[in-house]
This record gives sequence, C-alpha cells and structure tokens, in this order.
Amino acid sequence: MELRQLRYFVAVAETLHFGRAAERLGITQPPLSQQIRALEDAIGARLFNRTNRRVELTDAGRAFLTEIRPVLEKLDAAAELAARAHRGEVGELLVGFTISAPFTTVFSRALYAYRRLHPGVALALSEMTTLAQIDALMERRLHVGVIRPSALPEPLEAIELLREPMVIALHADHRLAHGDGPVSLDAFAGDDFVLFPRTMGIGLYDQIIALCRHAGFAPRIAQEARHASTQIALVAAGFGVAILPALQQRIQVENVVYRTLADADAHTAVWLVYRSAAQAAPLRAFVELVREEIAREAG
Repeated sequence: MELRQLRYFVAVAETLHFGRAAERLGITQPPLSQQIRALEDAIGARLFNRTNRRVELTDAGRAFLTEIRPVLEKLDAAAELAARAHRGEVGELLVGFTISAPFTTVFSRALYAYRRLHPGVALALSEMTTLAQIDALMERRLHVGVIRPSALPEPLEAIELLREPMVIALHADHRLAHGDGPVSLDAFAGDDFVLFPRTMGIGLYDQIIALCRHAGFAPRIAQEARHASTQIALVAAGFGVAILPALQQRIQVENVVYRTLADADAHTAVWLVYRSAAQAAPLRAFVELVREEIAREAG
C-alpha cells in the first residue's frame, strides 16, 4: 500500500469519476485505474463498484474513506509543518541580551521584523550578563546573544551591531559639566567613579579600567551598580562620575550632564553572538534579518 494509492483513492471517491479524478491528479486514466486495482488487491476488498455509467463506493470503500481522510490530512499538515520549520517559520528562538541591547536600533528593528514575519516562532528573551550569555551559548541554552565586546571561545561568531563613543556622566555642579566639545579622561583623575561590577560584563569593565590607566590613573571606585540607570542616579546623588556607552544618554535624569570623551580608544560596540556551526532554521532567519538591518542602516 503506497501513499500515492491512498491519494488516488480519495480523488476517485470524491469525484466518483475516474476521468475527472485523473485530471485532478494530473495523470492519465489507465495508471489511475491500475493503482486503484493494486490498492484493492493489497486491502483484499473491492472499494468501488464500476459500471459503464457510474462509479460507486462499496461499503468497504466508504469505511476506508472515513478512516483514510484524516490520516492524509495529518500527513499533509506534518509535511507543511516540516517545511515551515525548515524555513525557520516555526520553532523557538532563545535570545539573550545585555541591559543596553534594547537601545540598539538594529537589534530592536530585527526583533520587530522577526516577530512580524515569523509569528509561529516562540521568542524567549532573557536579560543576561555577557559572561552568562557566553556560557549559555556554549552549553546550547541560548541560540543567540547580544553582548558588549569580550573574548569569545572558538565556536562563537560575532556580528557588530553598533559602534558608539563613550561618554562620561557628571553632576551638573561638576567643574567640567559645561563646555564645548569632547573632554579628556585624564581631567577626571581625582574624581570618584561609579562603575559596573566586573562580574557583570568583563568587556566593558576592563575597557573602562584600561581607558583610565591609559589616561594616567587608576579609577577610584566609590560605588558599583549593575544598571546604567542606577549609575546615573548615583551620579545625580553626588557619588561620582560614570563612564557609559553613548546610547545611555537617552536616560535623562535631573542634574546629570553627559560629555563625550576625547580619548582615541573611548568607543565601544554591541555584538550579536551565536555558534558559527549552528544550523537551527529560526536562528538562520534571525541572523539574515539582522544583516539586512545592518545593510539598511549603512546604506
């Protein structure tokens, strides 16, 4: 018993005419009749009563049709589901992101487009530190992550989503709060600093420490805070100054002023990171959308 024989049977059963059934199936009538006879031989029962004037289902044919229709419908649905999965239209996509990632235009636009184009994919987003994302990607608990630059194990591949300058957040009463143009970091050697904990994101933490050392001093860390918004609030409360990616200037707090840093290396990036050998279709579709958004922004 072959799948095509079952489809041929249903076509004849629905039309009760071998000629019309053959036309629907896109074949000629002789092979259709031959396959129906082969199906009847395999079942051991006549499915149709045939005369020169009409075709009728037998009792066995009616019983067989009742059972075989839902089977074929399920097969068709399974085939369609498999095809959609191959195209990345169903399944799940596990996405990690750092605190500042939602402010990244390319990332937010790609997510918006992905949800619209692939409504059958369950998106699970988790706010995680850079180190936690790298571990989760290595252990296949994430499909893709959005991090600040960091050393990556060999199986991971990165796409740069954004490159931005670094700014320093100052209290409005700070001596350098008002002025034109960028300001050099060495001017803050005597200030207290509010900083991310190193355990949260070693890339950004190490970069800030390196920037300060290159400017000729080791920063005096007065307070650590996990969130940029908390750091900015602490600056407003007079705990010190904070070095942040420029995107964080969108957080406007009373008595806080932002100045761009003039130092040559005072810039940072946001990366999309995933396993280079990953073949999950939802991931491939998402990476493709990200590349399209990057190209659109560059163009």
